[in-house]
Amino acid sequence: MSDTPARPGRPSVRKLPQLPSAVRGLAPASALRLSRPSDTWFKPALSVVVASAVPHLTLLAVGRLDLIVYTMAGSLCALYGHGLPYARRARAVAGVVLGMAAGLAVSLVTASLTGSTAVLIAVGALLAAVQKVLCDATRIGPPGHVIFTFVSSAALFAPQRLGQIPGHLALTLGAGAFAWLVALAPALVRREGPERRAVARALEAAAVCAADPGPRNRDAADPGPRHRNAAAAAVHAAWQCLLASGRPTPVRRSLERLVVHAEAAFVAPGPATGAAHPERLRAWAAMTRGRGPVPTPPPAPGTTDELYGIDAERAVLRAREGRRAARRALLRRLGPGSPLLPVAVRTLIGCALAGYLCAALGVGRPYWAIVTAASLYQANITLSWNRTLQRTLGNLLGVLVFAAVLPVSRISPLALVCCCLFFGFAAEALITRNYWLGSVAVTPMALLVLEFGGAHPAGELIGDRVLDTVLGAATGFLAAALVTNRRATGRVEQALDATDRARAAAERTVADPAAAPTERDRTRRALTASLVELREAGDTAAGEWWQRALPEQRLLAAERAGHRTLAATAPRRGPAAHAPSIGAE
Repeated sequence: MSDTPARPGRPSVRKLPQLPSAVRGLAPASALRLSRPSDTWFKPALSVVVASAVPHLTLLAVGRLDLIVYTMAGSLCALYGHGLPYARRARAVAGVVLGMAAGLAVSLVTASLTGSTAVLIAVGALLAAVQKVLCDATRIGPPGHVIFTFVSSAALFAPQRLGQIPGHLALTLGAGAFAWLVALAPALVRREGPERRAVARALEAAAVCAADPGPRNRDAADPGPRHRNAAAAAVHAAWQCLLASGRPTPVRRSLERLVVHAEAAFVAPGPATGAAHPERLRAWAAMTRGRGPVPTPPPAPGTTDELYGIDAERAVLRAREGRRAARRALLRRLGPGSPLLPVAVRTLIGCALAGYLCAALGVGRPYWAIVTAASLYQANITLSWNRTLQRTLGNLLGVLVFAAVLPVSRISPLALVCCCLFFGFAAEALITRNYWLGSVAVTPMALLVLEFGGAHPAGELIGDRVLDTVLGAATGFLAAALVTNRRATGRVEQALDATDRARAAAERTVADPAAAPTERDRTRRALTASLVELREAGDTAAGEWWQRALPEQRLLAAERAGHRTLAATAPRRGPAAHAPSIGAE
């Protein structure tokens, strides 16, 4: 269900026309290795259970469990937005609900107008490609487009009449509205919760960087770049979360001061003393993540000016021109030159091939193959290969779990509802450890949904799901290999140019004694954002194949120069030299 954020790999060989070494020599064990669970795994798990339980039990009470597929489409919207501050989450989840209803409407109308399998598969593949591009462009986050594709593809192959569609869409919108309330309910208890978690992650990443900053001699081997990159990404995410959180509150002011210290610790790593000491940063992170008061650090030099700059930037973002700039950025990500276009073509071709192949072999539910293929497409082919292994293993193990639990689910309708709720929770609890482990729970839940419309032969369900999984994974990855993303290198070159411009602007403000402190802070944050984008673009391109050689030396040089420029801003606003005490607000 929810997905772990994909982190592109960094293979060492990128020469045309060979596959990167990470793809050619990929060990399955690395793709299937379990990781630590997310620190917020329980939030989507509990949210989807609560958002699903009320509609499920209501339909059970009125004896219409056959309608659960429509309410489930709305309930699954509760999986989204858990990393966003509540002000932005309200808009994001509302958009998810409307997008879910729109995709479902297209599917239901198509299913009511035609019974042609060929047409249904084509529409399903097209919807999957559109949903993939929109989710990537808007950066909605996990679980991404897979839930949309699951709902719209399943609805395509469900019997439907035009007169039923308004009622079915009303059920989806009603369940979606309840899911929206569930997603926002924690704000009543802890309205700055997402901001606190984002700032805690920034402090923890800064602590790692402060503990291992690398040698001060720039010519020596430096083991610390990955720590600085991770700290830059975490600090940037924290600033973005605070900017999107709405009007400042005393708690948010303390969080902003903490981010100033985290930023100072990574932009100019040096002796681990005072506020930059790793243990001090970790202590602040633990208190920030906890339920008690936010620690109130002493102001670092320049903090007042920086917070004034944050307020000015927040005002710009909330102004009409700021909203227009955000829309223009979204349109650029969707434009003709977008690097997302090849991924959309992969999705379209892979889903169509999977669906048509399964239909040709007589599989009664080709939408399973469409969903399997759609779920494979990640940022690059390396990650898509990993997802292929994970999806295949998880689904095959999941059908065994389904076979074991099916007799229990058929004891009564209530038992069936409880089984679906259990596997919904289990999927979210397990999927952040590895996608294949979550798929073991997702598969039986998807199969059990069919039982709401009536019992089906277990052997037929299991056989179809196994065949769909194998064919969908094979054809999906074949499409990923055939449709190359030559634009990935172009994105790196654009990111390099943007980083050079941001670094030049930051250097000008540092060298200008008359530059306003707010301008220095703005250019520094812009440089940090450009470095984060550069690293993401480089890692994505490194996992692709059949493309121009990456400007690797220029990329590394740009990162080093960017971090040196960030370090040059530290004397203007570095951390206090004395060891502060931890206060409480």
